[in-house]
Amino acid sequence: MDCTKCDSKGCRRLSPCNDNSSQYIDEYENDDNNKYITSASALVDEGRAGTMTRLDEIIEYSRLMGYVKIGVAYCYAMEKEASILRDILVQKGFKPTMVSCTIDGISESRINQSKQKQIVSCNPLGQANMLNKSKVDFVMLMGLCLGHDILLQKNLKADFTTFIVKDRVLKHNPILALKDAAPEKV
Repeated sequence: MDCTKCDSKGCRRLSPCNDNSSQYIDEYENDDNNKYITSASALVDEGRAGTMTRLDEIIEYSRLMGYVKIGVAYCYAMEKEASILRDILVQKGFKPTMVSCTIDGISESRINQSKQKQIVSCNPLGQANMLNKSKVDFVMLMGLCLGHDILLQKNLKADFTTFIVKDRVLKHNPILALKDAAPEKV
């Protein structure tokens, strides 16, 4: 399937070219799933889409979901920004748990046998362990390296979302890569 190549876009007019919804539609009635979809809809319904920053959306979504204890798994290179985020979360009434990727100070050679340098390693399993121990309601990922973010997500027990994606070249705005990399249309 490649929806980008579809000319009819019937699914956007309630006339899909493919309908497998009978395989999962009842799951939306599940109370747990319903609270996610209801809260997400509140952020975009009635013309609200595009009126809030990602941070504003996360804060409002957290309130709608009843999250109070917010974990932030951040890259040590963004510690200044993580401190600002912590202050904003406290101001908004949340209880943040801020966990750096260098938690537990483990050497790179201990985590990755192919490395020989005795420098501190990123530790996504340590971040997940601390956030799980802290029993946070929700986790925000902030600038973690690709791969480390995946390992963290695989091991989190709480709901999570990405706040900032690391892209050092494009100042953490990876969508800009599409502008220059897109092939010219024939």
